[in-house]
Amino acid sequence: MRKLKLKLMSLYVAIGMPVILTNTALAATAGGSGVSSVETFIKSVITVITGLAGLVATGFIVVGGFHYIISSGNPERMDRAKRTITFSALGLAISIAAFVISNIVTNLANGAFGG
Repeated sequence: MRKLKLKLMSLYVAIGMPVILTNTALAATAGGSGVSSVETFIKSVITVITGLAGLVATGFIVVGGFHYIISSGNPERMDRAKRTITFSALGLAISIAAFVISNIVTNLANGAFGG
């Protein structure tokens, strides 16, 4: 069962990675060095990490739901599946909140210091 779970999670990540890691190709602007490029790099890293966290959390929610379905009324297995779903949803909420807060802080800093 553990091997199957690992294979399913690997397949889920392998299918989801190209969707998250693709970036739009844009023309370079003249004089695009300095703080702006560092800011863009950090934003890209935060976006990728948030996407990966969302992908993993969604996978664990699916796995928890699957375990809940196959628990056959066993209270211990049902409780473990509920905890998996709860903690996955909590992790997803935290990663989305971190992404939103980082964007708000970036926008406020750009407004305050000129960007």
